[in-house]
Amino acid sequence: MKRVAVIFAATILAAATLVTPTQAQQRASETTTEYVVLYKEGATGARQAIEAAGGTVIKENTAVGVATVTTTNADFAAAARGSAAIEGVAHNRSIGTVPKSARASAGVRKAIEARAVEKEGRGAPASTGRGTPAPNAEPLAELQWDMKQIRATADGAHRYQQGSREVLVGVLDTGVDGSHPDIAPNFNAALSRNFTVDIPVDADGNEVDGPCEAEPDRSCNDPADVDDNDHGTHVASSIASPINRLGIAGVAPKVSIVNLRAGQDSGYFFLQPSVDALTYAGDHGVDVVNMSYYIDPWLFNCTNNPADSAADRAEQATIIKATQRALDYAHRRGVTLVAAAGNQAADYTKEYTDTTSPDFASVPGEVPYSRTVPPSCLSMPAEGRHVISVSSLGISKRKSYFSSFGNGYVDVSAPGGDVYDTPANTRDVTKATLSAYPESLAKERGELNPDGTPNVDYLVRDCNGAVCGYYQYLQGTSMASPRAAGVAALIVSKSGYRDQRHGGKTLDPAIVEAALKATATRTSCPNPPAFTYTRHLPNGTTVTATHVCEGGTIRNGFYGFGIVDALRAVR
Repeated sequence: MKRVAVIFAATILAAATLVTPTQAQQRASETTTEYVVLYKEGATGARQAIEAAGGTVIKENTAVGVATVTTTNADFAAAARGSAAIEGVAHNRSIGTVPKSARASAGVRKAIEARAVEKEGRGAPASTGRGTPAPNAEPLAELQWDMKQIRATADGAHRYQQGSREVLVGVLDTGVDGSHPDIAPNFNAALSRNFTVDIPVDADGNEVDGPCEAEPDRSCNDPADVDDNDHGTHVASSIASPINRLGIAGVAPKVSIVNLRAGQDSGYFFLQPSVDALTYAGDHGVDVVNMSYYIDPWLFNCTNNPADSAADRAEQATIIKATQRALDYAHRRGVTLVAAAGNQAADYTKEYTDTTSPDFASVPGEVPYSRTVPPSCLSMPAEGRHVISVSSLGISKRKSYFSSFGNGYVDVSAPGGDVYDTPANTRDVTKATLSAYPESLAKERGELNPDGTPNVDYLVRDCNGAVCGYYQYLQGTSMASPRAAGVAALIVSKSGYRDQRHGGKTLDPAIVEAALKATATRTSCPNPPAFTYTRHLPNGTTVTATHVCEGGTIRNGFYGFGIVDALRAVR
């Protein structure tokens, strides 16, 4: 969506050449492995235990006790697990350089498939025209059916509350294009951080993020105001695009956006960056964070699944513990936590067959496999304590065909798009949601004509004088979650009080969550509750799927406590 002493291992292998047995033995002894180690709560001596096992701490998050460690000791993991000061051991991402002929790994293919859901509908016939915006509305407001659905409009919530610049919303994502003209006025560059390092290849030499290219020295550390993926920029814009007579307005158009980058260019999200971003949010007065992802490489983390090896079970247990510790840390320090429910079209309260995990090769030869996942397994961070999980709706307010669900799992719902939510069940890209898109990516991907106009149906350009911005249609629970996060930011703006530690405003996350749920529009399950989705695909085939909604009007598996309502939240 979506830890005491944890160790993630990444192997750096020398170039493939013919070597003698003696050379092979020497090379094996020189292989460097990287781990992330989570210290046991209340214990002392973790660093000493790491050093005794042959490891070197290169990074440490003392807030929750997570350290990144390198070692040439092949038995480091076993030795570290034997220490009473260390909770668990897990592999970290690989470090390397791009091979001359890099091929897409299984994990990258899975990432592409996941994005295919979000970008579904491209190339299909779409409704055209922008309509005439209402007085005081932004130029593209008539394309924002999603904002009308939750009444975050010029004649709705924005008449009474547009948010406060003193309210900080952290975007844990692939980055934010801080130069986009419909984000820049609300972008807090001073507080923004990038907690990731680009990963050129995985452990099998397959391309992940590609060559490091951050200027001026081709660094693998991107600046904190870029997004080479596009996902994070869409999320940030949905929350807080300003009212500036350009493009669109976000749910809370006057709050401040803080880029807390935790995702790779390729769309992977790993443990250490997520933990670091959450603790940073807690330490710097961030009021709300949006997390439209799950922590790789496991869609669901199981501690005792017989299909998993002992090492994999230990790794997944570590992911759960470390993530929860970071979530608890942020929540205690005033951060309201909002996450996407997931795009698997799965009932998270029932058994599920996961065929996508592990989706990243941390060690050579690691590939996804099929396993039955019971409800006791957790997708993090969406199923973490204190997290508000958000399902996605289409324009008709039906649950989106891709949105995961579950009675007791989904907390609230919000519009995230559904391109098949049309009278004929055929695709219409405008039934996705429209938000900001980096111009640099539009140029790089060949999506613009020589005059700067888009040459694809899923992009829209709007200009105010010489200033132009680009916007793209995306669908997903990733798009629903920031709309709920935006309403949460409006609640803090309206009811928050002075933050004595950091300045600005603050409000207890429990109060924000209660207000978000209390002001949501109660929405019952479909009648009958077994709802069948029909999709007529472009290749001429028809796909149907039936999802069963459980629960009542107060709370159910499709809508949670209801559809978020910005106007009710501020009035």
